[in-house]
Amino acid sequence: MATFSINDIAIKGISCCVPKNTERNIDLDILTQEEIQKFIEATGVEERRIVPKEICTSDLCCEAAKKLIKDLNWQKEEIEILVFVSQTADYILPVSAAILQDRLGLSTNCIAFDVPLGCSGYVYGISIIASMMQATGIKKGLLLAGDTISKIISKSDKSTLPLFGDAGSATALELKKNSAEMMFDLGSDGSGFKTIIIPDGGSRNRINNDSLQVEKFEGGIERSSCDLVLDGMDVFGFGISQGPRTVNSLLNKFDINKEKIDYYVFHQANMMMNKMIAKKLKLPIEKVPFSLKNFGNTSSATIPLTIVSELKSKIEGKQTDLLMCGFGVGLSWGTMLVKNCEIDCLDLIEL
Repeated sequence: MATFSINDIAIKGISCCVPKNTERNIDLDILTQEEIQKFIEATGVEERRIVPKEICTSDLCCEAAKKLIKDLNWQKEEIEILVFVSQTADYILPVSAAILQDRLGLSTNCIAFDVPLGCSGYVYGISIIASMMQATGIKKGLLLAGDTISKIISKSDKSTLPLFGDAGSATALELKKNSAEMMFDLGSDGSGFKTIIIPDGGSRNRINNDSLQVEKFEGGIERSSCDLVLDGMDVFGFGISQGPRTVNSLLNKFDINKEKIDYYVFHQANMMMNKMIAKKLKLPIEKVPFSLKNFGNTSSATIPLTIVSELKSKIEGKQTDLLMCGFGVGLSWGTMLVKNCEIDCLDLIEL
């Protein structure tokens, strides 16, 4: 695993945007009432925000970024790097980051590129931007992270439909001398790439006449080869083993007393998994916030969305030690610790 630290970069603010439309799991007709209750008990997901057809991830992130730039009173020409982390970009090409640079009115001197990661993407994205800012002297940067997973799942897939919601986020980073160091632990295991996958649509398996044909699978699941496939048991096993491992790797590398960390913000995979991770790490549950109940699993947006929706009133105006951990598609994982951070959290935006 790559374990390292970055100095002189501060997280200044976080903004999140979700669709106005709420979909409640108790209203789904693909599950019986008994199945729904069992699902909610296991995952903690009662409702999710779902985008209409015309709204994409970039729209949610763009709205979040506009409000964040205004709230921080940043000058747009000072923002010289923008990274868009998402599995649901606008197009196969060009990159959505370039489109967002133009939509936000940023300078053409702004570096802009996409990172197609999911659940670990927020931590990866912070590490990429912070590294480039430290190396180049860029003063301000934006990480836009989110997904509209509802666009890539089958409406007849009991294993994915009730779990995933849509959200976008914007995080502002600033070059600031003597900021507390950011600590990272990142890794990947591509041998498990089939655990979370969309089989067709890329260069390996181009869309063909069979790609959109809906097939029936065990358990009443129906989907095509262009829909998300999630191996729930493998994902669960990966999460409860790799989650604690990457957290401990970072804590041990930097000799951190875990009891002094204020909050542990994990990727919101599902409630049972996250509680098991917290138990393995022997963390008090009050230090582990959850946003699953109202938003479900929003992929790369879960960490910032949990901070904004669950921690805003607890951390604003205070110096806080935050540990953030994401794990999933790839397979990949990332943990970061930011000490003494003072983050401006905007109110949740609806679009």
